[in-house]
Amino acid sequence: MGSGDKQVRGIAARAGGWSARHRWAAVGIWVLFVVLAMTVGSAAGRVDVKNSDQLKGETHTAAKIIEDAGIKEPASETVLIQAKDGRTTVTDPEFRAAVTTVVRAVEDTGRVTNVTSPYDTKTISKDGRSALVQFEMRGDADTAGDRVEPVLKAVTQAQKEHEGLRIEEIGGASMQKTFSDAFGDDFKQAEYSAVPVALGILLIAFGALVAALLPVALAITAIMATMGLMGIVSHLQAMDDTANSVMLLVGLAVGVDYCLFYLRREREERAAGRDPGTALRIAAATSGRAVIVSGITVCVAMAGMLFTGLATFEAMGLASLMVVAVAMVGSVTVLPALLSLLGERVEKGRIPFLHPDKRRARNARRGRTAEEGSRTWSAVLRVVLAKPAVSLVVAAGALLAIAAPALGMKTQNLTLDQEFGDKLPIVATYNRINDAFPGGSSPAQVIVKAKDINAPGVKDALAAFRTQAVGSGASRGPVTVKLHDAQNVALVSVPLVGGSDQDKAGKSLELLRDKVRPDTLGKVEGVQAPITGEVAGSHDFNDQLVGSVVPVFAFVIVFAFLLMLLSFRSLTVAITSIVLNLLSVGAAYGILVAVFQHGWGASLVGAQGVGAIVTWLPLFLFVILFGLSMDYHVFVVSRIREARLRGRTTKDAITHGVVTTAGVVTSAAVIMVAVFAIFGTLSMQTMKQMGVGLAAAVLIDATIIRGVLLPAVMALLGERNWYLPKWLRWLPDLTHDESVEVAPPHVPEGEKVGV
Repeated sequence: MGSGDKQVRGIAARAGGWSARHRWAAVGIWVLFVVLAMTVGSAAGRVDVKNSDQLKGETHTAAKIIEDAGIKEPASETVLIQAKDGRTTVTDPEFRAAVTTVVRAVEDTGRVTNVTSPYDTKTISKDGRSALVQFEMRGDADTAGDRVEPVLKAVTQAQKEHEGLRIEEIGGASMQKTFSDAFGDDFKQAEYSAVPVALGILLIAFGALVAALLPVALAITAIMATMGLMGIVSHLQAMDDTANSVMLLVGLAVGVDYCLFYLRREREERAAGRDPGTALRIAAATSGRAVIVSGITVCVAMAGMLFTGLATFEAMGLASLMVVAVAMVGSVTVLPALLSLLGERVEKGRIPFLHPDKRRARNARRGRTAEEGSRTWSAVLRVVLAKPAVSLVVAAGALLAIAAPALGMKTQNLTLDQEFGDKLPIVATYNRINDAFPGGSSPAQVIVKAKDINAPGVKDALAAFRTQAVGSGASRGPVTVKLHDAQNVALVSVPLVGGSDQDKAGKSLELLRDKVRPDTLGKVEGVQAPITGEVAGSHDFNDQLVGSVVPVFAFVIVFAFLLMLLSFRSLTVAITSIVLNLLSVGAAYGILVAVFQHGWGASLVGAQGVGAIVTWLPLFLFVILFGLSMDYHVFVVSRIREARLRGRTTKDAITHGVVTTAGVVTSAAVIMVAVFAIFGTLSMQTMKQMGVGLAAAVLIDATIIRGVLLPAVMALLGERNWYLPKWLRWLPDLTHDESVEVAPPHVPEGEKVGV
């Protein structure tokens, strides 16, 4: 830095300076870290979340009993045999022959066991037109989908032999195979296509191949290192595939963004005539600091997921937190070293018409300076700053209107037909079984544990439970009991009245839990009888999720507020950042409800008929979006504050900060929107909702929030933007005024910054 430069004190500047001076050491340390993390993580192996740890409450207790008893429940399969006309019934010879054909066909595959005839188990519908042949797959339930194909072929052949009837198979193994065949590569393709999409946008943004490759390389190495760390950390906090996918998504987004912020500033300073060393130090002190503030804020937001008590959320939060931290460290250490090593070679592989030198030359011919930045955003800002109050009212009113549908948000765990629509024949089979045998496709499971499962008192209680389950109206039967004598455990299967209607099935579940069980099994001393199953799991998940909303929201908002307060040393900036982020999240919720619940424009994303938002998404989106929104906010406000410190008036600083960051914020937002939008094209409705929600929120955040609302609010507040009450001046000063320009001009009397 020049002799008149300020002495920089921030960690980002120091890290960047050290890396530039010891560039080969910095690169070597980063490569060693990535390799070691992957090697140790691979050797340690990843510990996945157990079924017993997925939820708390009864679902957890039931899974723990089964796990401790060492009971391995096989994958069960069902074949629906149903009359297509209104005349044929289960007593007709043709129907009986079809049942016999199916039983023999599945037995002959050698892949199944415990085949039962509906005439023995009484699994016959009330109207006498449908019956169920039931059996279990041999071997491990988790891999049953890999072995079920011969059984499916046998059932298909039986259908050909009895064309007058409907013969269809469904169950854990067949659903596993069907979904794997239809959507198994869906998510992976989205993950793989995200990298080339990001690279393509970076090529347009930088106009040079080497410059575009750097952010992608940083993001990929950060993701690789985090994958290894996940293996190590999983021995303390179990991980799963969902956490891995979210980590990839977040890692790519922030890894590219942080590098983009840094690289664009370094380029900008070189274009302003500074030598490469000075340009790099300025980028380290300014954009590097913004990256650290943003990264820590995102990490805090991700940590909010640890307060849910839900194993999958905890895994997602920890994995996301780690990848953000790794990407942040890489951005302020190895990136300066690489830029120092490359020097002017960072501009290698220039793309005609896209490189910024071409744009600068065109601007020069038109008499525009580099500082004027984007013509579009300059024009927008002129309007916003000319009438900030009107701009604030219009923009905030528009976002509140967009957010309004969120007030009627309905959340639920999506049913099979909501999740996949009519894309798969197996969904129609699921619905037919539910219609003919309400609750039969997803029954409640009562896991009864006793000192002696065959004791007379226990047997009487089980018999009474079976009787009262039907008598109370919670089930229409048949209620079946499967004894595991050696483990003193009984598994009671109870089809719930309500079937796939979750509200009605939920009431049946409550009847079982609150009345039938206490009146029967609850009267036997020493008996445990937690009730689990699909409906119970959904019910327990919702209860736990709802209970965690307040602590998660409070944690994220309070700590984000404190971080902004300390980083900018301004109460006003901290408050406005929280309010604007909440407005952005609210607008995203409103779009989700409008599209997926009310169906407005749903056909554009293939979401017809969903009618609800998946239960976990609002909390997930809040945490992710609150963190990612801080990227842009910190970057823009840092640039505004930097300009203000250099002596500009607040209004001029706002114009300078917003316009000069418009290009990088737009590029970063386009990458995020494109990556998230890829997930909005997937077949599963939960992935569509996540992709659309994230993409819409980032788009709103980078345009209306940062381009209109933020400058309008700051213009109206004027010098109050930098207000810090006297009673808060004891707070640690983390601002490290890293304006590395030459000594700033005289600040007009009465205008103070950061006091």
